[in-house]
Amino acid sequence: MESVWTLLSWGPDGWSDNIFNGVLVTIALAVATLPVGLAIGFLIALAKQSKEPSLRLAGNLYTTIFRGLPELLTLFLVFFGAQIALQKLVQLFDPTGTVEVNAFVSGMIALGVVFSSYASEVFLSAFRAIPHGQYEGGYAVGLTKNQTMRLVVLPQLIRIALPGLANLWLILLKDTALVSAVGLNDILREAGVAARVTKHAFLFFGYAALIYLVLAIISSFGINAIERAVGRREASR
Repeated sequence: MESVWTLLSWGPDGWSDNIFNGVLVTIALAVATLPVGLAIGFLIALAKQSKEPSLRLAGNLYTTIFRGLPELLTLFLVFFGAQIALQKLVQLFDPTGTVEVNAFVSGMIALGVVFSSYASEVFLSAFRAIPHGQYEGGYAVGLTKNQTMRLVVLPQLIRIALPGLANLWLILLKDTALVSAVGLNDILREAGVAARVTKHAFLFFGYAALIYLVLAIISSFGINAIERAVGRREASR
């Protein structure tokens, strides 16, 4: 029977190489998803506070749908639904053509829309926390609407929204584990393969749990550093 240290070692006799590759995939997926989710979430927040009723309706429908669906179901709908849609599209031009959807891209899209639905609420709350007088003050000194948003509103918006967005980042980091269900070789999938092959399920899933905790702790230090930097910048304004 192989020892614990041998199983967790690097090289041909251990599984740390595979799991480390899974760590890189997990981090890459989370980092790739973050800007997508933030951008869509910000646009949805703008739509939800728009004076145009159709935009408000579209924003509310978006958040209701993607906050209401389980993340795993959203992933399956994107992964399998996109494959069916692309297959039909390709067959219009080539009846024998086939399409295989990339698990990484599907995961990024699915997690991105879920992240954005929650991020939009964080941004919306931040918008509402900024007094309307801030907008009027910007217009009074001759700033355009876009300049007021960029120079006056956005710095305050970031400071107010940062704690909520930081929590969403930690949730996103954990939710990347769902993409193992569609074949992406992330931490959880690599740990699962090692567990099945070696019959040491508790060891490898415990190892995976420890890695997620380490990533969360590192993220917390990074978030605290960003919050301090934003605070110093606001204090110097």
